[in-house]
Amino acid sequence: MRSAPYPSPAISPSSTLVEGYAYGLLGVLVFSLTLPMTRVAIAELAPLLVGLGRALVAAVPAALLLLATRSRRPAGREWSGVILAAAGIVIGWPLASTLAMSSVSSSHGAVFNGLLPLSTAAFAAWRTGERPSPAFWLWALLGAVLVMGYALRQGHGALQLGDLWLLVAVALGGLGYAEGARASRTLGGWRTICWALVVSVPIIAGPVLWLAASAPTPSAEAVGAFAYLAFGSMFLGFFAWYRGLAAGGIARVGQVQLLQPFLTVLAAALLFDEAVEPMTFVFAIAVIAVIAGGRRALVATR
Repeated sequence: MRSAPYPSPAISPSSTLVEGYAYGLLGVLVFSLTLPMTRVAIAELAPLLVGLGRALVAAVPAALLLLATRSRRPAGREWSGVILAAAGIVIGWPLASTLAMSSVSSSHGAVFNGLLPLSTAAFAAWRTGERPSPAFWLWALLGAVLVMGYALRQGHGALQLGDLWLLVAVALGGLGYAEGARASRTLGGWRTICWALVVSVPIIAGPVLWLAASAPTPSAEAVGAFAYLAFGSMFLGFFAWYRGLAAGGIARVGQVQLLQPFLTVLAAALLFDEAVEPMTFVFAIAVIAVIAGGRRALVATR
């Protein structure tokens, strides 16, 4: 007599949510160094070369990984998610944020990234079927207000020209995060970012090679910063980030990114000896409280 198969262990929603937050936080830790490293790179290289070149460099290991694992191609609606992710977080966000770093500091730009969770939640509600509750939107808006208040305080009550590029970056980043997370539910997080990088190559290869031909020889510091942007911010960070969004929910786990501005400021202080005022920690504690409140808010799926 054939024995009955053992039942598969059930995965509770709470454990899945914890997994989502854990991977989401890991991704945010990687992303928190993006703007400071961008400032280092554009000190010697053209902003367009840095913004687009890191995606072209990251596409090399992405293509090799897809070939080595014989990964399947995106199917059906996965293609739209991959293409929009490429437009948002492979081309759009890096280019807009790099242009912004030409006129504003990394710490000032970092606080605008606190608007990314609200942007991501909006695109998730529009495109992926998630339906955040009114309470969730209140927590998300409160987090955005806190971050904007911090930005205005840092800018002495005024927005700068580079802030327009940062707002464009926030919109494109939210689109890329939501669409990439939608595709990663069935395609997988690492496959999604790998395919997004690969499909962007025909668009960015020409401009990057043309800019690189006339670029001066950078220092080791600039090369190191560019390498981090390519292999960390543009490649490995998304392995964890997309897995976290797919596991715990795009809108809910996306709120973890409210911590990114403060992690960026702390990283700048530790690595680049920038001064951090005490009020930064006050805002950080308030944002953590907002994340805790948003975690308990219901997010339904259509």
